[in-house]
Amino acid sequence: MEPTAPVTAEEMAKGQPAVQINHRARTEILIGILLALFLSALDQTIVGTAMPKILTDLKGIDLYTWVVTVYLLTSTITGPIYGKLSDQFGRKNLLLFGVFLFLLGSALSGLSQDMIQLIIFRGIQGLGAGSIFPIALAVIGDLFTPRERGRYQGLFGAVFGISALIGPALGGFLTDNISWHWVFYVNIPIGAVALFIIWRLLPPLHTQGVTRKIDYLGVAVFTAALVPILIGLTNAQQHDWTDPLVGGLIVLGLVLGGVFLFIESRAAEPIVPLDLFRNRTYAISVVATFLASFGFFGAVLFLPLWYQVVNGSTATASGYQLLPLLGGLIISSIASGQIVSRTGRYKWLTVGSLVILSIGLLLLTNLRAETPPPMLWLWQFVTGLGVGPTFAVFTIIVQNAVPWNLLGVATSNLTFFRQIGGTVGLSLAWTIFGTSLRTEAPLQVTARLTDAGAPAQIISGFSANFSASDQLNQFGVGDMGTRILASVPEQFKALIEPFIQYIVTGIHEALSIAIANSMWLGVGAAMIAVVVAVFLPEVALRREHNAASAALVKAETAPVGDPAPPDTVPEA
Repeated sequence: MEPTAPVTAEEMAKGQPAVQINHRARTEILIGILLALFLSALDQTIVGTAMPKILTDLKGIDLYTWVVTVYLLTSTITGPIYGKLSDQFGRKNLLLFGVFLFLLGSALSGLSQDMIQLIIFRGIQGLGAGSIFPIALAVIGDLFTPRERGRYQGLFGAVFGISALIGPALGGFLTDNISWHWVFYVNIPIGAVALFIIWRLLPPLHTQGVTRKIDYLGVAVFTAALVPILIGLTNAQQHDWTDPLVGGLIVLGLVLGGVFLFIESRAAEPIVPLDLFRNRTYAISVVATFLASFGFFGAVLFLPLWYQVVNGSTATASGYQLLPLLGGLIISSIASGQIVSRTGRYKWLTVGSLVILSIGLLLLTNLRAETPPPMLWLWQFVTGLGVGPTFAVFTIIVQNAVPWNLLGVATSNLTFFRQIGGTVGLSLAWTIFGTSLRTEAPLQVTARLTDAGAPAQIISGFSANFSASDQLNQFGVGDMGTRILASVPEQFKALIEPFIQYIVTGIHEALSIAIANSMWLGVGAAMIAVVVAVFLPEVALRREHNAASAALVKAETAPVGDPAPPDTVPEA
């Protein structure tokens, strides 16, 4: 079945989407898009449980962080570039290229013989993954009118929740029962189905009125600016902000970022059109999404640590302990999309969800070692309810606020700022966590040893040794008491052994308080996002595309020699 061409301006005025195909084809395309998105999301969770075995086989523990970092770099940087190019050259070919590149990287990663190869091939995976999420969201914008999109955008949040749920278990099962190579190979059959559906049914839409000129200089400087910033933010989780590997790289990236903005202000077809930010609806949505990401990404990182270290859960079980958070996210993501689709209103739904997110994160600041898991599950569920609409509704708002010829770049920029917000939030939260742990551990352990009547030399010795240590992972997962005892000189073991449990209890409390303190960053960011969202213009979602979209389609159906419409960004 060959899809039809873009509809005319008259048909759009009657409430037709930009691309008109039959209902069955739209449904099948949606399935293919969701499969592609599932691949990208699953890869972020399935690899983690296989990494210990991978490190053992490939013998490259010193390069461990780069397996994650290189994927983050390539997927984050290429997202806005893919989005802009999809507006210029059409979605289909770029999405096919991205999925194919992702599958190629997956196959090569499974064949890796050493860590260097794995890092290179994971980078190729990221280059493909960078196209999947932003173009997938833009395709929904092509196939459905603004009013219809709410019914489907919520499914994207659900896909992320499901992938986070089954990813760790599937990764552990494949690693234990087959081999870690299948953590990557499993992508291939799923991706092949998605690739076929997209190739067979997605319309080869081209926008004849749009200039097809690639901003090569902008792409180069954009990449050069983001690489040091992302590496610096990643290094911030192990080094001080004043370290050249952190602060130095971030400053370098910001300087290059200033150069990038200068270039974009003069480019004929900028990768990131700066005029977009003059649109108040778009600008507010980007800022609110950026801030909302702080708390969510921090919770996903730190709560499994609490479950493993304090609650004694396994790595896989700690992933399942996040089910209430993901359940709240899935429910609110789907429900908010349906509400927006039926009512056409979104402002107070977004404000309310950000308030709920603030409340959920505020509850998490009460985390302590003795917190009952059911209570923590409730706090997580509330947080998830607040996060869900930020995945679904802000995408609808942004796509409703910009003309159709900027749909791809606007959607990809929103995804980009969500990812950057999460990265910045994680780095800042990790700094708060580390500082709090160094402060609280001596205090909490000293209090418990004092109550237990421990000798003064044990109390002072522990406090001095912990304060002098910058290695937070010395109190990592596992039998902490045994590890602490193993690090004590032989002549002192008999003296310290009766008090080991008090030391462990104190560290558990210190770790809990440190995690709770890190949540305050998310609380503050979410509250600022609430204030920002209050100024979001309330515009009923249209049942058709906006005037700029209609003008663009009219230009497409006009003779090629006709002038293209102006590249404006009207307020919704």
